Amino acid sequence: MSFKDSKVVIVGCGHVGATIGYTLINQGLCESIGLIDRNREKAIGDALDMQHAVYFMNRNIKVEAVDYNACSDADVVVITASAPMPKDSHNRLEMLTPSLNIMKEIISSVMASGFNGIFVVVSNPVDIMSYYAWKLSGLPKNQIIGSGTTLDTARLCVEISKLFDLDSKSVEAFVMGEHGDSEMVSWNSATIGGKSLKDVMDDNKDRAKEGSFEKLRQETVEAGWQIFNRKGNTSYGIAASTCAIIKSILFNENRIYPVSVHLDGQYDLKDMFLSVPTIIDKTGAKEIVEIKLKDDEKAALQKSADVVTAFYKDLNI
Repeated sequence: MSFKDSKVVIVGCGHVGATIGYTLINQGLCESIGLIDRNREKAIGDALDMQHAVYFMNRNIKVEAVDYNACSDADVVVITASAPMPKDSHNRLEMLTPSLNIMKEIISSVMASGFNGIFVVVSNPVDIMSYYAWKLSGLPKNQIIGSGTTLDTARLCVEISKLFDLDSKSVEAFVMGEHGDSEMVSWNSATIGGKSLKDVMDDNKDRAKEGSFEKLRQETVEAGWQIFNRKGNTSYGIAASTCAIIKSILFNENRIYPVSVHLDGQYDLKDMFLSVPTIIDKTGAKEIVEIKLKDDEKAALQKSADVVTAFYKDLNI
């Protein structure tokens, strides 16, 4: 794999998949993009639309609707396809049962092509689906990455930055655990400009008075639903965060993102997929970063792990 010949295939051309494709061409991240969807006409239409957009981009990228055979030489296969969110539901875990057969069909079809690249799983519930994809594919654990809490982390940093009128990229904090209601924040390691977030909050009580750690966490949990309730989907944020993960793979960046990866004793958690800070390079999940958590943070991460693993019995694998 190299910058020159990298290839990404996206399975699922809904709002998320199509926006990921457009973000890839906008950033010029690869040489070719393949689009797969059950509705082939939709995939063809998206591919044509993106081809026309490439005229105005900085890099000539090939975009086409493909079948699963095209996955054979793909560097990255992104899976966004899943069952629709149940009406009036605000719990991604409720998508599990109807999405299992969809994921099983996708993984089986991709692996039949001879694929040996990296899966980036976006489909919800993403932590369980990442574990399921790993079990079904038989690939090494480093080659399965769930988008996890990467976007949640961005949302948290945005909320914190609003308190102090800062660029959100000046905030470093990690959301960990389930991409869902039980996610937790490593407040002990959060910083702004190298200064502990707790110290910043204490030293700026007048500006931080509207914020508390639990309120910030809750706003992060609810941010996606605030968007979903207004427009019926989320697309731009998840597309940008997914493309950041893809970029770190294709460009061998060794960036650290909180993604859903296989834990084998890290954080005292074993044989599960959960979001933790992870170094991502051309091999996929290169190395898990173990933050020193306080006892209450350890307990919160364990609780989140329990929520996720409770559903493993329903996977029938």
